[in-house]
Amino acid sequence: MSESTSALDSAQLHAELDTIFDEVIDKLTDLVAIPSVAWPSFDPAHVRASAEAVASLARDLGLDVEILTAAQEDGTEGYPAVVASVPAPAGAPTVLLYAHHDVQPPGKSEAWTTDPFTATRTGDRLYGRGAADDKAGIMVHLTALRLLSDRLGVGVTLFIEGEEEAGSPSFRNFLETYQDKLAADVIVVADSGNWAAGTPALTTSLRGMCAVEFEISTLDHAVHSGMYGGIVPDAMLAMTRVLSSLHDENGSVAVSGLKSQAQSEIDYEESTIRDDSGVLDSTALIGTGSLASRLWTQPSITVIGLDIPDVDVSSNTLQSSLRAKLSIRLAPGDTPDNAVEAVERHLRENLPFGAELTIGDTEGGSPWQADMSDPVVQTAQQALNEAWGQDSVTMGIGGSIPFIADLLDVFPQASILVTGVEDPDARAHSANESLYLPDFKAAIVAEALLLQKLAHGCGLLGNRFADYYVVRGVAWRQAGSK
Repeated sequence: MSESTSALDSAQLHAELDTIFDEVIDKLTDLVAIPSVAWPSFDPAHVRASAEAVASLARDLGLDVEILTAAQEDGTEGYPAVVASVPAPAGAPTVLLYAHHDVQPPGKSEAWTTDPFTATRTGDRLYGRGAADDKAGIMVHLTALRLLSDRLGVGVTLFIEGEEEAGSPSFRNFLETYQDKLAADVIVVADSGNWAAGTPALTTSLRGMCAVEFEISTLDHAVHSGMYGGIVPDAMLAMTRVLSSLHDENGSVAVSGLKSQAQSEIDYEESTIRDDSGVLDSTALIGTGSLASRLWTQPSITVIGLDIPDVDVSSNTLQSSLRAKLSIRLAPGDTPDNAVEAVERHLRENLPFGAELTIGDTEGGSPWQADMSDPVVQTAQQALNEAWGQDSVTMGIGGSIPFIADLLDVFPQASILVTGVEDPDARAHSANESLYLPDFKAAIVAEALLLQKLAHGCGLLGNRFADYYVVRGVAWRQAGSK
């Protein structure tokens, strides 16, 4: 790969991609065949094999390749990640291309219509575990680099993580251990999706998350419900009162202090939400405001755990204490610390009968909001528009990618782009996960276009690009400059 940056347009890139696309699918099929689940109950040799396969593909492109690990939070060695690089020409930016090679467990085999680890093409879709999330992301990066080849005019560092689906337990330590290897001006996280099949999107907001465990006690031991029921409040009664206070009559979060943001510019059709979620026809949707804002820019609280006796083994007993676990999704602009404080305060203020409350373990990840004035964000939108041949949209995601906050902490001057190949019917994490191949092709072309535009100083943005990065202390060359 050289410093040449002669530009290719979308049509040329699509034409070149067509000539190698069957080979790209074959390589993706080989990756899908490796059951790289980074969970303790699965064979770690498969994750190592997956890392080796990705490393081999990167070496074939002429990149300098390493397979690296870092310690997880408990001190054990993390799963292997691939780091591969090509240096930047003088004055050009370095772009970090992130994806992950580990996958979710396949789940019940009878729920799949195909073998989860045999990539199966049906029409415009390729089925298989990891076909979309996120081995397609790996192939987007590698194929964009292959298309540009000697025409690549930026530095690139490929960072393919090996434990994202397990919560990235070594991620922060990995960033800090290999900070010099991973330093970049732009970070592209290819682990999101598009608005719809055929409609490109740039993800510009992610909700954060935190979890709170707590215990409510009303007695020092369990007692007979016939002897004391009706006079002694059991822990279940107190717990139900507390849990019901978390939402108002519309199902909106009723915890004071949690932040919300403005309505989104685009919205879902209610039928889309119902079809995608599987909510029963008789069940009303909860919350107020646009559907997109409820998913992207408003908080949510879900009771995800409750320690109570199972119905099949229950007895006539007043329970003395109960534990519960809450999952809280945070709107952009909020913080996990604020959310934990707000939820704990709410629990104490709504605790009935003088019951005792004990707060247990908490965890959290920060939300994220893209800087829409960043020329790199605007340039990414241009690349999407050209690759798909239609205007892209900016969208949020109700879920979280907590490691985005780690990337910002370690590389505060980097521009972060969240892209991806999934669509609403990709069914990532579920049975019959699939990749919509027309969008896969367009995503490859879009990334190649983005890298070209970055090599040319974001071309169409002119001096706004230079001015923005001078303010941030980042010196990149301008188009036509030496």
